[in-house]
Amino acid sequence: MTATERPARPGKGERLSGWLDGRLGTRTLGAKYLRKVFPDHWSFLLGEICLYSFVVLILTGVWLTLFFHPSMNEVTYHGSYTPLNGVRMSEAYASTLDISFDVRGGLLIRQLHHWSALVFVAAMLTHMMRHFFTGSFRKPREVNWLFGWALLFLGLFEGLFGYSLPDDLLSGTGLRFVYGATLSVPVVGTYLALFLFGGEFPGHDIVARFYSLHILVIPGIMAALVVAHLILVVYHKHTQFAGPGRTERNVVGTPFFPVYLAKAGGFFFLVFGALTLIAAVASINPVWSYGPYRADQVSTGAQPDWYLGFAEGLVRVMPGWEVTLWGHTLILGVLIPVVIFPLLLVFIGVYPFLEARFTKDRREHHLLDRPRNRPVRTAIGASWISLYLILLAGGGNDIVATRLHLSINAVTWAVRIGMFVVPTVVFVATRRICLGLQLRDRELVLHGRETGVIKRLPHGEYVEVHQPLDQARLHTLTAHERPGELVEHAQVSLDPPRRTPSGSERSSS
Repeated sequence: MTATERPARPGKGERLSGWLDGRLGTRTLGAKYLRKVFPDHWSFLLGEICLYSFVVLILTGVWLTLFFHPSMNEVTYHGSYTPLNGVRMSEAYASTLDISFDVRGGLLIRQLHHWSALVFVAAMLTHMMRHFFTGSFRKPREVNWLFGWALLFLGLFEGLFGYSLPDDLLSGTGLRFVYGATLSVPVVGTYLALFLFGGEFPGHDIVARFYSLHILVIPGIMAALVVAHLILVVYHKHTQFAGPGRTERNVVGTPFFPVYLAKAGGFFFLVFGALTLIAAVASINPVWSYGPYRADQVSTGAQPDWYLGFAEGLVRVMPGWEVTLWGHTLILGVLIPVVIFPLLLVFIGVYPFLEARFTKDRREHHLLDRPRNRPVRTAIGASWISLYLILLAGGGNDIVATRLHLSINAVTWAVRIGMFVVPTVVFVATRRICLGLQLRDRELVLHGRETGVIKRLPHGEYVEVHQPLDQARLHTLTAHERPGELVEHAQVSLDPPRRTPSGSERSSS
């Protein structure tokens, strides 16, 4: 063989790829997963916002740990913020002031971390509601739903712990509420409070213990849940809305590499840039305005972050009931809200199993529902959100009363009544709206879309000309099971519905 016929030597990249493939099988995995198809819909971006804001939280949190001192030891402040010079405060509060005024870029990173936390929880809640209303939690995705629910639940407490670390007057007021709620637990409340705070409130260990939970324990669990969540998304394949060519056995969309990866990468920088812009122009949690925490003071207008406002509302609107049993006093005014708070979240977490039990639907589902086609589920979700918003308003009853010049008692009683009335009204109204939208879709399928063109028939009657829907739109409107509520109405104008082998009714349109 001559020199010109000798095969070219592989490049370094090809040799490295071959070395990895011989030990890890990377080419096989790449061929299988890099071309995995992802459907394209704007609502799927909500999950990406959750992921990207979580990444921003991790990055900014690691940076903040380099400068924050999680200690309750008292020091005298001498720093750039002149109004507090010479004031005794904890090391935690002093280091927070140093980050804000003496560390270059510290205030921006602090605010970016806080804004990312708010957006992270908001995106998780919105993302979860999108899954709830479209029914993507059904078999085989119940476990992944629980992973997402656990992330939301942990995110609430992660935010509470981080919010409490600066040891300012506002966060200290929140910690006093936590202390009181812990004490209200029957039998073991005093032991729990002693273990958590390390003594009588405010104790000496609470900031250090919250710090360990905030930067190590809970983020580690959440990171593991995020990885497991993504693995199950890839394993189960992505859900998609019904449409031409889309079935329970395929996915219509774009491949992960290079199309989806390029779009996802660009969207990450958009989210990162938007959060940075908000942090740069909108101040949040200005701890220097509140001052260091003192047990004999309470911050005026103290409010938690929005995602825990409903828990605050439960306590504020609950009457101050107390009962004494066997020599022990139960503070029902705090104990009942402490019990209801997790139950509201647990209901959403276990809903997939409740729906499967009552509907007896054990089949696999990979196509999403339009919310109007599941009126009961949609009504339940809307009712739950209305209850959340009512309690959120109750958590700021003093602010509402002050800004609207109302009696705080009137606001409190309005929230108490609204807790029971508003969710009921929302449930009934939402269900009827869904049924009405279904009837409207049926009219579109049967008669087409109104054109506004009036035509006179030979015998003198005037009618409006309807334009038939295209096949793609017809498929989207009819590719779903017909809810039982509309069976009676449908049989008036259509043939009896045909049944699938599983016994469920399908539209005969």
